[in-house]
Amino acid sequence: MSLAVSLPAAGLPAPSPRPGAGRSPAQCLADARSQERVGCIPEAVTLYEAAITGAESAGALPVLSEALRRLAVVRHKRDECAVARELCRRSHAVAAEAGHALLAAEALNTLGVMLLREGSLEEASTEFERARTLGGASRELRARIEQNLGIIANIHGNLDEALQRYLQSLNDYRAANDEHGCALAFHNLGMVSADKGLLDDAEWYFTQSQGIAERAGDVHLHGLCLLNHADVLAARQRFEEARRSAESALVVFDQLGAPGHKSAAYRVIGVVYRETGRLALAESRLRSAIELAVAAGTVLHEAEATRDLAVVYQAMGRNQEALTLLNAAHGLFGRLNARIDLVNVDGKVRDLEDTYLAVVREWGGSIESSDSYTFGHCSRVADNAVAVARALGLDDLAVTTIRLGAYLHDLGKVKVPHEILNKPGPLTRDEFEVVQMHPVWGIELLAEVEFPWDLKPIIRWHHEKYDGTGYPDQLVGDAIPVAAQVVGIVDVYDALTTTRSYRAAMSHPMAMQTIANMRSSWSSEVYSAFACALAVAPVAPVAPDAPAVQPPARRLSQSDAARVGSPE
Repeated sequence: MSLAVSLPAAGLPAPSPRPGAGRSPAQCLADARSQERVGCIPEAVTLYEAAITGAESAGALPVLSEALRRLAVVRHKRDECAVARELCRRSHAVAAEAGHALLAAEALNTLGVMLLREGSLEEASTEFERARTLGGASRELRARIEQNLGIIANIHGNLDEALQRYLQSLNDYRAANDEHGCALAFHNLGMVSADKGLLDDAEWYFTQSQGIAERAGDVHLHGLCLLNHADVLAARQRFEEARRSAESALVVFDQLGAPGHKSAAYRVIGVVYRETGRLALAESRLRSAIELAVAAGTVLHEAEATRDLAVVYQAMGRNQEALTLLNAAHGLFGRLNARIDLVNVDGKVRDLEDTYLAVVREWGGSIESSDSYTFGHCSRVADNAVAVARALGLDDLAVTTIRLGAYLHDLGKVKVPHEILNKPGPLTRDEFEVVQMHPVWGIELLAEVEFPWDLKPIIRWHHEKYDGTGYPDQLVGDAIPVAAQVVGIVDVYDALTTTRSYRAAMSHPMAMQTIANMRSSWSSEVYSAFACALAVAPVAPVAPDAPAVQPPARRLSQSDAARVGSPE
């Protein structure tokens, strides 16, 4: 991932072909590097292996160390991680045996990059520090170590520190007259600029990196620039340019045999099709992205493509399938430790929760769409329930659970006949028994969906009462979860303060007094928090002709391992 190693600078003999048809180990090494840079990976692997075999026979330890390290880089790009790490460790051991500190440092730096890409940040930092101790006299190596430390800062969300380290790395590469090293620094400056929302800067840096990569013949870096520039272009809604760039990246990574990066390219193409309304094409490309990610074992790619496919299903109105995919994505993100392109996993999960909220909000809205009297009910219940939850001092997880549960609490009403829901007079006993089934029907509709949050108790038990007179299970006292009580009490408030087919809306003071008269239906803590949170009337109910809730804006997201480390 850098300019071809300068063999004399690394203390290796200048390559010279052996007489006849054969090549010396050093010549095999140089030819292998050339083949690698132009994307001829099988040929490169064969030549590296020939260099290793020849160097072992000749006792040429420096050549052997460098051939092992370079082969390790190629294997790691092809997701052969364990093999690559072992090759790196062998490279370090051979260099140490030869007394070649710089080659030993190079092997440690490369090993650190591999560990970094696999999410082992502390181990990676240790290897970078060992490399700095051994090879700190090399300006070019210092530039790469600085860049790698910038990546770690980026992963931890320290974007300003990352930006400064990348700029320092760029300065060191320039001082070392290493143009290809500059390309790596430009690429990472593009990545961190995109993370900071500086999209003009990001585009400029990717363009600089891509130009150098093309001149140097570095196909892998060229592909990364195309891929990540495509992500920036999509974020800027320049969708046709984004599609062309991602498809060019796809061609590159297909040539390189890099399924993880192919998955990322398909994801960007799928997002472009989704954002331009071509949902069937979006579904196809995102499914390809997921399949490739699974095959490559790249969990982040699988998680992000799964999340993006969920948004496609949301746009299609396939809300239950969307929630199932979001649950799968949540589980995948949960398996990730900080990875090379993650600012932090928590940030990814927060973005995912925004998507969850959009889906359940839209689904909740669709439940009410046939009933003008209850339009906006789920949104109001969700907002008021969050206010009560915060008054109770509940943590963020509980608040998120209550918000999402509130949007879905009346899901079962889709099975209640329209004429019962909108009946202008009192319900008969039989009709009321039908209405009382909606919590159970809601649970049945979600039977195949496993949420990361405990939403189902809210859906089933929001009509239970503390004294045991509620439904459907006549739970008593603290057997009713607090979250269900919170949604239940604000559900009653919203029912009282909105016009229904059978009565006019109550004023806020009258509704508060009515609930005070029935306060035994909830625990004293929940009632007190409700009275505090709604002491002042909330915002007036949304009118039936209010605009539909839009899905969250697309957020920029780069591919796994796309923030280039510097192993070379």
